[in-house]
Amino acid sequence: MLKPEDQFHVGIVAEDLRATTDRLSRSFGLEWHDEMGGPVEVELPTGTAVLDFRCAYSKSTPRIEVVRPLPGTLWEPTPGSGIHHIGYWSDDVAADTADLECDGYVVEATRRGPDGTPFFAFLRAGEVTGFRVELVSSAVRPTLERLWSAQ
Repeated sequence: MLKPEDQFHVGIVAEDLRATTDRLSRSFGLEWHDEMGGPVEVELPTGTAVLDFRCAYSKSTPRIEVVRPLPGTLWEPTPGSGIHHIGYWSDDVAADTADLECDGYVVEATRRGPDGTPFFAFLRAGEVTGFRVELVSSAVRPTLERLWSAQ
């Protein structure tokens, strides 16, 4: 199962990324890295799609990720709650995905890395509306940490 020490962010999908980061800055003193993202190919239950995925991460840890909405996808604001997902580093996204599926989670989206292995996966708890887990390959951790430390 996932380990608490591998939890590295909480994701919020917000109607207005800038207004949300500004509010979190005012309320909690958070500072933000530059917005990042662009077109990303993902596998959805309905098939392959290229989505313009954009987000900003807080500079503090564990990080808060604010994501721009993508209407018609799982990346829409969660009614009644600002929390969209909890993100974990994973040494083996495929194996961790399979473990979570055995525990009743449902795969909502995946992306493969350049080598063909799973790069990330989003899973929803089958019995809990709106609660998601994002698994992110630990292989990308050094790259993201360098990016975060440079800003």
